[in-house]
Amino acid sequence: MEKRVLLTENIEKDGIEYLEKMGYEVKVARGTSEDILVEEVRDCDAMLVRMANITAKVIQAGCKLKVISKFGVGVDNIDVEEATKQGIQVTNSAESNNNTVAEYTIGLILALSKKFFLYDHELRKGNFGIRNSLGIDLKEKVIGIIGAGSIGKLVAKKAVLGFGMKVIELKRHKDFEPEDGIKYTYDIEYLLKNSDFVSLHVPLTEETSKLIGEKEISIMKPEAFLINTARGGVVDNEALVNALLNNKIAGAAVDVYEGEIPSKDNPLFKLDNVIVTPHTAAHTIEGMQRMSVHPAIGIHEVLSGKRPSWPVNDVEEMKK
Repeated sequence: MEKRVLLTENIEKDGIEYLEKMGYEVKVARGTSEDILVEEVRDCDAMLVRMANITAKVIQAGCKLKVISKFGVGVDNIDVEEATKQGIQVTNSAESNNNTVAEYTIGLILALSKKFFLYDHELRKGNFGIRNSLGIDLKEKVIGIIGAGSIGKLVAKKAVLGFGMKVIELKRHKDFEPEDGIKYTYDIEYLLKNSDFVSLHVPLTEETSKLIGEKEISIMKPEAFLINTARGGVVDNEALVNALLNNKIAGAAVDVYEGEIPSKDNPLFKLDNVIVTPHTAAHTIEGMQRMSVHPAIGIHEVLSGKRPSWPVNDVEEMKK
């Protein structure tokens, strides 16, 4: 019997074509509410998830479900603990957008340092004198990277090799190899105090929720910038707004928000010293293609009895 894959939302045709080539029936859910997904998942062997919330109730309704695969990297919208209890493998697209997000991060750093958005906004109003508001060079500036995983490491490499910047990486473990141009620390306060740019690349967990709050921002240099392309919940939005309003830091670039879609009255949108973008760090043509194909590969690996290339949980360990 043909195995069925449920897409909670549509994806690029590359991923769908891969699944169909491998012999799967693909269906797109009628909606993303919990009640609809509970009904849609009942006859499916796999789910490919974008932004829909995959709750315990949805997972428990998946009588045939063997794998939940994420379009993208962050799985905070999937109840991984419940999936593991049910013996369901969770996979993601861990390598699909590393370089894409790293490039975007460097772009935000350039935009902040050179004041591109401010110049554009003011010149359109006829303010040619805005040219006297000076930007800064990146050479010799220090970028502090919190979350030295695959994306963080690429940001560090591009910053050092491309712009002659210095890097401080926050390390939670001691099993690492020293790299040229990079200084390591286990002390987040040291990183915040000594960085001209602080870039966040951590997943949203209990440990990282509100990781950057009023105390942490107060440690940063007044001329420093904060860049968040990780998850909205990693930063205390109110603390960031207050810091930007009172010039406690020079500026920020924010691509992610609590609850995914920000409210229209988010106070960040009223500030001139912050760049806001709609969670688009991974949204390039190439990135979206990879984020469609990689979770499809994960589904095929699991359903064909292979160990997935990008596992999130360890189902086999739970069975022991």
